[in-house]
Order: sequence, then C-alpha cells, then structure tokens
Amino acid sequence: MIVLEDLLRDRGSRYAAAAGTVASRAEIDAFLANLRRRRKFDKATHHSWAALLSEGGPLKNDDGEAGAGAVILKMLEREGVADRIVVVTRWYGGVHLGGDRFAHIVTCTRAALAALRDGAGRTP
Repeated sequence: MIVLEDLLRDRGSRYAAAAGTVASRAEIDAFLANLRRRRKFDKATHHSWAALLSEGGPLKNDDGEAGAGAVILKMLEREGVADRIVVVTRWYGGVHLGGDRFAHIVTCTRAALAALRDGAGRTP
C-alpha cells in the first residue's frame, strides 16, 4: 500500500491519496479497511476510490463526494493500469469547494499514479 498524506489543502479541507494492487472486490474491501485502521484516515469525511480489475472490470465509489469515483476511474482507464486501486481521501474543512474539488481529486490521483509507477511512499 502506498499512502501519500497531506497532499493538498484548500479552505480547510485536506486531501491524501492511497494506491495499491487489488484483484477482486474482496481485496478492495480489505484495502479500504486497512486504510481506515489508521486513526487519521478513519476520521476522514470521504474515501472516494476507483479500481480497474482484470477479472470484473471497473469499480468505483464516490463515498458522498459526487462524481469523484468517476474522475479517478477515468484517469485509471487512461493510464491503462489493471488490478490497481486509487483512493482519494478528504477531510472536509467546512467550506464547499465547488468545482475546485475535481481539480484536487485529479491532483491527488496523479500523485498516487506516479507513486505507483515509482514505488514511492510505501508503508506497511
């Protein structure tokens, strides 16, 4: 699992990203559960994610951040990375960000995909 903490801050909201290898819905659930075991991440407002599975196709979840999963999924498809998951985590800061939140999701997803390519930011 690669976890990139405190990637971005805007008007009180904070963003992080996590990425890793998954091959099934069960592995996706385990990945998310493992991420939420970290107290900081368990307190987050949203864990939006997407995964491209070789067996099972694309999966996504907005977790209350409307449209976020679709943005992440589109970027995964563009990169052509199978059996990978990217999770963008947001701690809501009390101010609606409007369309800027999509730019933040793209920024975090790019950082996660780069870390996957480079193998950077790995945590146990």
